[in-house]
Amino acid sequence: MLKLYTNTNFLTEAYRKKVFPLLFDLHFMKNVELSNYYQLVDEVKKCDIVVFPIDYSQFIKFKEAFNNLLQLAKKHDKAIWIYTGGDYGFTNYIKNSYTFRLGGFDSKLNDTTFIIPSFINDPYLSCLPQGFSVLEQENQPSIGFVGHAKSGFFKYVKEFLNHLKYKFKKSLGLILADKQAFYPSSIKRAHYLRKLQISKVLKTHFVLRNNYRAGVQAEFDKQKSTEEFYNNIFNNVYTFCSRGVGNFSVRFYETLAVGRIPVLLNTDCRLPLKDSIDWSKHIIILDVHKKDSLEKQIMAFHNSKSNETFQELQKNNRKLWETHLIRPSFFIKIHDTFLNKVD
Repeated sequence: MLKLYTNTNFLTEAYRKKVFPLLFDLHFMKNVELSNYYQLVDEVKKCDIVVFPIDYSQFIKFKEAFNNLLQLAKKHDKAIWIYTGGDYGFTNYIKNSYTFRLGGFDSKLNDTTFIIPSFINDPYLSCLPQGFSVLEQENQPSIGFVGHAKSGFFKYVKEFLNHLKYKFKKSLGLILADKQAFYPSSIKRAHYLRKLQISKVLKTHFVLRNNYRAGVQAEFDKQKSTEEFYNNIFNNVYTFCSRGVGNFSVRFYETLAVGRIPVLLNTDCRLPLKDSIDWSKHIIILDVHKKDSLEKQIMAFHNSKSNETFQELQKNNRKLWETHLIRPSFFIKIHDTFLNKVD
């Protein structure tokens, strides 16, 4: 068991949406399973790890509380866990600290940075009442996509202005985030999807939207668009996944949750639990710099499987999401990783 110490003054409803995800389950949800692996203690000398209670970019604004917790960790020589949320995330250089974030660039992240999954609800409980089943392997595989993908000059200008807005806020210290080059995600997405659409060996089922969630506002319309989204994933064995503003894809985790196979456009991504999950056995990682076209990379993966292993892969992906990528399961795996560090 790992014993955690934090500033409990921040474990209130006011900070509920900013809290370190593990503390959310331990404190707010009272998750029984996690209580077998983690315990909150009331004295720093009793703990194994000091946890910054809320998102780093918010916690650092409370200078006294931040410095007190930091100095306690240093005084007692305790490891520190830091959560940095949002699309960009932030790299800190605090000694003996470990950062948990949604994305970032693998080549720029150190070994003390851990990618957390996008924690989503089970789609089979909300949108797919038919329940999980596998798809048969076909000679001409199907690949789906429903989402924001638009090109054109005006779209480029809009995305570039959004990037300038981010840079301006960063320069003024209004946001705490890593430096990131301009990446017009919806335009890039549209570009690669069109490359796949002209393929003669793939069946493509793409619904390209001009705005995120088709721009819907009403709850009924949101539910309808979500059902369309998940049904597209369910009915296609492959789903194209690429980054958004941040260098990660929520769709990637949604595809695994449905028990289908993500086709991930590699943009120097780091995936969760990279030292314990052999991701090459679960997904297709597309490299745009390879000589082989995107469709050839997909077909090489597809043709390497028998129908039996193809169906087994879908079951394994659903199981992987359940055992590694939902919040309690993920932090149990993290517990096992860190237990060796504190022993």
